[in-house]
Amino acid sequence: MRYSPEALVAFVEAAALGSFSAAARKLRKSQSTISIAIANFEADVGCPLFDRAGRHPTLNAAGRQVLGHVEAILDASARLDALAVRLAGQVEPLVSVVMSDSYSVTFQGAVISRFAASYPHTELRCGPAEDADVIDMIQQGMAHIGILAAQPQYPADVAVARLPEQAEFALYVGTGHPLATLAAVQPQHLENERQLYIRTYAPSLHRGRGQAWSAPDYLTLLEFAVRGFGWAELPRALVSRFGSGLVELPVAGYPRRVAMDVVWSRGHPLGPAGQWLVQQLLEHT
Repeated sequence: MRYSPEALVAFVEAAALGSFSAAARKLRKSQSTISIAIANFEADVGCPLFDRAGRHPTLNAAGRQVLGHVEAILDASARLDALAVRLAGQVEPLVSVVMSDSYSVTFQGAVISRFAASYPHTELRCGPAEDADVIDMIQQGMAHIGILAAQPQYPADVAVARLPEQAEFALYVGTGHPLATLAAVQPQHLENERQLYIRTYAPSLHRGRGQAWSAPDYLTLLEFAVRGFGWAELPRALVSRFGSGLVELPVAGYPRRVAMDVVWSRGHPLGPAGQWLVQQLLEHT
């Protein structure tokens, strides 16, 4: 049986967002179009996939089983689109990458040198972004590839792969900060001082505690910390390169390691240069 690609996408988005209306807004369709597409898909499958008794539709047992198969179909479709681009030899003139400051030091190594040699006529555009901002820029078509700290979940229209490297974070203050003199820093010590934390422009889960300052990137937080404005959780690689004037705090649970992901849009296949770059990132050790 042939299923409508539009219906498959509508089903996955509605399942991810927990709302037909939210899926309609995301896909820029009317709610009735999404509802009809999902109803037709349920008719094709032969049973209801959502429990509609509550305020918001939720996947039932059948829907949860079907979801994995539909995601696999969409993944296979995206891989076929990518293969078609490679076979056509359509090398893109630009590859844009947004990435966390926690990965930028790694990214600027051998992978970029190989990209320059392999695609000398493709412009590489790089910029900083964190967490929800990375995902938002991918979805809005403002960047082709994103590199970010692993998120608990991703939108249905964003493809993701786990990178081999992990970022390492620790807590830091400027050398003149009161916390810099403590032999062991306890949670109550941190609560009494200003926190410097990441806050993206797009809605995210990050929240400050007590008195707090925020910024959308780690380099700004690093500068705040150097100037003694508070304590911050920062990537150790970034501090090693740019953090002269910072002291790493002895706090239980730190340093901590964070998995890193590379993401791109399912709806807009990467060209040969973008696909090559993602593959190099995945193979880089």
